[in-house]
Amino acid sequence: MSLVEIIVLNDEDARAAEAHGADRLELVSAIGEGGLTPSYGIIKTVVKSVKIPVMVMIRPHSYSFTYRGQEWAAICEDIKIAQELGAAGIVFGATTETGTLDSDLLGMVLEESKGLSVTFHRAIDVGNTQGIYRSLCEGPFRVDRVLTSGGRPTAIEGADTIKSMMQIGAASAHAPIIMPGSGLTGENIGELHKDLQALEYHFGSAVRFEGSFLKPINGKVIEKVKDVVI
Repeated sequence: MSLVEIIVLNDEDARAAEAHGADRLELVSAIGEGGLTPSYGIIKTVVKSVKIPVMVMIRPHSYSFTYRGQEWAAICEDIKIAQELGAAGIVFGATTETGTLDSDLLGMVLEESKGLSVTFHRAIDVGNTQGIYRSLCEGPFRVDRVLTSGGRPTAIEGADTIKSMMQIGAASAHAPIIMPGSGLTGENIGELHKDLQALEYHFGSAVRFEGSFLKPINGKVIEKVKDVVI
């Protein structure tokens, strides 16, 4: 059975997602900007409200995935807070201005987040997607998974690239799990899962009423997804 991760914005979302079968949560704020680091209070209330793992977005701004040296301290403080409040892990990604993996910053983040699970997020999709994944497989830094749409707007469009990434991972002893996400719905997950057989999948607005983050979680969609990826 594949694991299903759901984006949540608050404790109400978290409880609903857990009740309908979500295996893990990604907690973000400012979803309209692609997701930013949530507040102390939101992290605390969400973590306390569920038993399943909560992954906290660590992203201080929305205008790129490239961070200046003076932003590194804030990133470290956010990681410390997430860990202190009981988060299971963090969601983070950073690239250089040329679209390659920012290995220096990633190394610092991984050092700071020891004991936490780490997802490298869709920063991988705005740079050299396969090149960044290869760097994560072959370099000295270990992340648990990558969230990716294969460098395309949706995981359906990027399915061929995701398959190529899986082939890269198969040749590595330390390959991060590939978690397809972006544009996945209760209607298209069946065909994609048949094609990819991924171990994990990531869902956002598709599991909400009217497909909108302004609406509550639609538990029936989560249940439908779980039935498909069993």
